[in-house]
Amino acid sequence: MFAAFASSVTKADTLKLSSLNWPPYSGPTLKDGGACVVVARAALAAMGHDLHVDYFPWSRTIRVVTRDDSGYHGYFPEYHHPTDKFIFSDAMGQSPLGILEHSLHPITWSRVQDLNAYTLGVVRDYVNTQELDEMIAIGAQPVELVSSDEHNIRKVATGRVQGAVMDFYVYQYLIEQPHLKGLKAKLQFNKQLLESKQLYVAFRNTPEGQRWRAIYNAGLARIQVEQILEAYLQSL
Repeated sequence: MFAAFASSVTKADTLKLSSLNWPPYSGPTLKDGGACVVVARAALAAMGHDLHVDYFPWSRTIRVVTRDDSGYHGYFPEYHHPTDKFIFSDAMGQSPLGILEHSLHPITWSRVQDLNAYTLGVVRDYVNTQELDEMIAIGAQPVELVSSDEHNIRKVATGRVQGAVMDFYVYQYLIEQPHLKGLKAKLQFNKQLLESKQLYVAFRNTPEGQRWRAIYNAGLARIQVEQILEAYLQSL
């Protein structure tokens, strides 16, 4: 009887994901690892499993997962985009993507094509919006590639670019940090969003990745994602 009971108990397993320093969503120095990490851990706990996260620069965050011997099952948080290498979870939150601008030189636009008149800072290897990325790819949208959102904040404040593509909550978090707060008076977020994008875990497109996606999605359905995110963001 005991053996039958023991065999019916699901064995706890650990999902191993890579991530980046993208506060307030993820980061090694953030409380509990960041908002998305808190959601992911809650979803897995609801299914009786654990989460392990390692943090890297963004390009490496993706690259380490593609290695078969890495042990990583996926990476996050990510926007949905066309790919054969990864499959995406159900949404785990919203990312209001917009344009950071200099308060004395606001950007005027109604269509995304209007942004072609401005040079924008974009973080290398970040997914932006499909329309904007297509214009960047063909050279229609002038951009300067940078290594981080913090770098973009400094470039907009000093006028080295006219705007920067950025998540609103990321900007709100970063601009309150002591080493950047002095730039706050020079900056503002454009009133028009590019897009309110969904955030996902990108799992390896393998049988194991598919298994973990099913487990993770089932866990997401058991928790109150928006309430968890809101509570976390308000606690910062």
